[in-house]
Amino acid sequence: MRSLLKLAGFALPLAFAGMVVCPRAQAQTPATVVPIVLDTAVPIVVNAVRPKPTGLSKFEGYVMNANIAQITVRAKGNDMAIQTFALSAQAAAKMQAIVDKGGYQYGDKITLLYDPASLQVIKLKGKPSKAL
Repeated sequence: MRSLLKLAGFALPLAFAGMVVCPRAQAQTPATVVPIVLDTAVPIVVNAVRPKPTGLSKFEGYVMNANIAQITVRAKGNDMAIQTFALSAQAAAKMQAIVDKGGYQYGDKITLLYDPASLQVIKLKGKPSKAL
């Protein structure tokens, strides 16, 4: 019994000192939490769209004047850019069919596929407005 009291008398101050020396368990404060930073400026490219190499250039704009020999078009984004193109044989045949139905009117939207070397229209895309 005496040895138990000695042991208790020796262990009790050590246990009490251990409580004082060891810090208490506390919850983490937000200052110690490292925030997760995401870089949203970089896009993720799944499949890049590549245009087919046809050798033709594209011109989008609005019709100013059109007949079976040539077409004058104002650029879509720049009102000061006006371009006149000659029509190739197949484009002239298509234009003749369009002129027979009433033709393109001033301000109709049109897309031209043309040869940049000769400025000849190969293909016309656009809906002509109704005839007057």
